[in-house]
Amino acid sequence: MERAAQIVEVGGPAVINWVDVELSPPGPGEVRMRNTAVGLNFIDTYHRRGIYPVALPSGLGLEAAGVIESLGEGVTDWEVGDRVCCFGPTLGAYATARNIEAACLFLIPDDISDEIAAAGILKGCTTEFLVERCAKVQPKWNVLVHAAAGGVGLMLVQWLKHVGAHVIGTVSTEEKAALARGAGADHVILYGKEDVAKQVRLLTDGRGVEIVFDGIGMATWEASLDSARRRGLIVNYGNADAPVGGVNLGILAQKGSLYNTRPTLFDYYHHAAERAAGSEYVFNMFREGIIKVNIGQRYGLEEAAKAHSDLEGRRTTGSTVLVV
Repeated sequence: MERAAQIVEVGGPAVINWVDVELSPPGPGEVRMRNTAVGLNFIDTYHRRGIYPVALPSGLGLEAAGVIESLGEGVTDWEVGDRVCCFGPTLGAYATARNIEAACLFLIPDDISDEIAAAGILKGCTTEFLVERCAKVQPKWNVLVHAAAGGVGLMLVQWLKHVGAHVIGTVSTEEKAALARGAGADHVILYGKEDVAKQVRLLTDGRGVEIVFDGIGMATWEASLDSARRRGLIVNYGNADAPVGGVNLGILAQKGSLYNTRPTLFDYYHHAAERAAGSEYVFNMFREGIIKVNIGQRYGLEEAAKAHSDLEGRRTTGSTVLVV
């Protein structure tokens, strides 16, 4: 019997239950993947809380690394023993093993560890599409990164510095400020202690930033609006606090003809060619040390509820791995 997380209702971390599962042989186009490490991401909490609705009962988790144990009919691109990783779109990564569509997998290069793959593939691909294809950040641009010491935040800072941007990060504590600076942030603002928009204006000679990357949501929406320069772009890529809602779009005109987008990873990794090119780019960034995956904490697989609680309570730094 395998073990897997299941939710039968939405709510707090306590709704995560662990159940015994007897897996059938993988179906056509599927493989059986035995997990070795599972990545924790804020999107997991959105599924658990019902912010992103899922059919119940449901599994949890998108990101994992492991090894292929068996092949279903028609699977010719993979072999038993291949080290692989995934980041969805099918939920169910919080498990000791599962059957998964072979088309969802990425081969883990020999020089990348399972933990790095599990902690980094989703966040790395998220960072790639945000910087390179969504915002199309250019050298010397001023960019604001909220939650700059989080899993995606630290990768954003590193990637942005690689492309030559001037990076301003926001964090909640001095400890996290040190992490953001260590990743390359040029300036770090402590929200709760400093007026974010005021400091951004001071740091940019009153102009504001070309791009705001906001993974927090409602709590930082006003600061994002007031930090963006005329015709600047606000990229809302997450809801760590709460989704931005009830917005009169006229505010974008009032604040300087701003642009706003709410992108999702799977719209940028939709086609096979996009998936292959994006993941190769990300693994190269890891391999060359341009992007360092900071695993800030590890939990046992069935400690997922505690990991969710710590993530939502801002008690984590960098990436989190559930060890199988």
